Amino acid sequence: MGNRISVLIADDHSMLRQGLKQILELESDIEVIAQASNGSEAIQLAKEHRPDVILMDINMPGINGLQAIKQIKDEELTSRIIVLTIHEDREYLFKTLQMGAEGYVLKDAEPKVLIDAIRNVHSGRSYIQPNMTMELVKEFNRVTLHEKEKHGDNNLTSREIEVLELIAEGMINKEIAKTLFISEKTVKNHVSNIFRKLNVSDRTQAAIYAFKHNIKS
Repeated sequence: MGNRISVLIADDHSMLRQGLKQILELESDIEVIAQASNGSEAIQLAKEHRPDVILMDINMPGINGLQAIKQIKDEELTSRIIVLTIHEDREYLFKTLQMGAEGYVLKDAEPKVLIDAIRNVHSGRSYIQPNMTMELVKEFNRVTLHEKEKHGDNNLTSREIEVLELIAEGMINKEIAKTLFISEKTVKNHVSNIFRKLNVSDRTQAAIYAFKHNIKS
């Protein structure tokens, strides 16, 4: 049992916390070890229990989820944070990622999505709910192009930015090749270059890394 993923749930709705606990503990590798009803409790319980993963709501009384994320990260705890929220706004997604959250999942997602998120962030990867990834890449594209105009140089070429945006839309290499009127082999080369330049191993990580670091040369 010692290798189960320990989880802290922080949400001001008791029924939601209990429901999540029941769903998560159907999984043999996940254990809910604590629950918090506000940001202050979340910070205290995170320090006390040092969970592997924290599910953090944004809207909570007193210290909210954003403030709690900042304080937990300032404490340099090793807990990985997944924001679990009703907010589909790009603004919240970017803000929480910038503050150091490793995951972002909407409350109306299927249980499997949340379970995948927990396992992914626990293993050191980042996780953005798939239908939110495009929002991230839109902003990444805007920021990256702005930086390129400002500095006249960038790690990613304009073609690589185009490829990354199409990857985030869910296109496979063959479809990207058709869209950009280039060969599939060329697409593969671009994808390899993107992963190498950003030092990532999958497509979601590439988008997250690109946004967080603004891809400045």
